[in-house]
Amino acid sequence: MATTKYEVTYIIKPDVDEEAKKTLVDGYDKVIADNGGTMVESSDWGKRRFAYEINKYREGTYHIMTFTADSAKAVDEFTRLSKIDDAVLRSMTVKLSK
Repeated sequence: MATTKYEVTYIIKPDVDEEAKKTLVDGYDKVIADNGGTMVESSDWGKRRFAYEINKYREGTYHIMTFTADSAKAVDEFTRLSKIDDAVLRSMTVKLSK
């Protein structure tokens, strides 16, 4: 089975404190690893202002993950969990070319 490279960008609410943000990021990195993904990079882009309001917030903390996986199981589990997590405002997954 071919390995696919993915990039996930997600936005964390700006009022989440540093310790809770670190726990959240570590948790999502673990979700990827537990579901067959291999982390290439997980980096914080910091707080940025939005072009428009999202859930009454004007800014958010961006985090980018790049990883490889043999199946979409890791992506599906991340998507499921991020949609029900109140601390995540938005997320986007992109399948990178080989």
